[in-house]
Amino acid sequence: MKRIISVLMENESGALSRVVGLFSQRGYNIDSLTVAPTEDETLSRLTLTTDSDDRKIEQIIKQLHKLIDTIKVVDLTGGSHLERELMLIKIRAVDSEIRTELQRGAEIFGGNIIDVTPTSFVMEMVGNSDKLDAFLETVADIEDVEVVRSGVLGISRGEKFLRV
Repeated sequence: MKRIISVLMENESGALSRVVGLFSQRGYNIDSLTVAPTEDETLSRLTLTTDSDDRKIEQIIKQLHKLIDTIKVVDLTGGSHLERELMLIKIRAVDSEIRTELQRGAEIFGGNIIDVTPTSFVMEMVGNSDKLDAFLETVADIEDVEVVRSGVLGISRGEKFLRV
């Protein structure tokens, strides 16, 4: 089961390395990882996704709590949450029919065309991973496609806040 774990941690050199090391030492895979400073420059928020069962997630959370830089750890998939991912996709499109189809696809999936040249489009799309995967399926027949994805960002809904 895909899990989204959010970690509030000290914004110190080596902190990210210790989190990644914890996963690699135990043979756990990180599917996506995003990290950036919060509104407090001394803290960073790390969001990662992994595909694990409840027992492994419990172990991961316990181990994350033991890291010296970790302040709080939350399994967002355990409650009501929002998640988004950013995708930039460049597609070669010389044929006017393909260009029209791509513009229509961008509209349908709520994407924006952010760069156009005579031979290509660059689009940005924001949504959950399933939505972005679905768009990629629609352009699977196109030969020249380049994709960059940010990884999942997640936040709890309602009154829960992840802070010190």
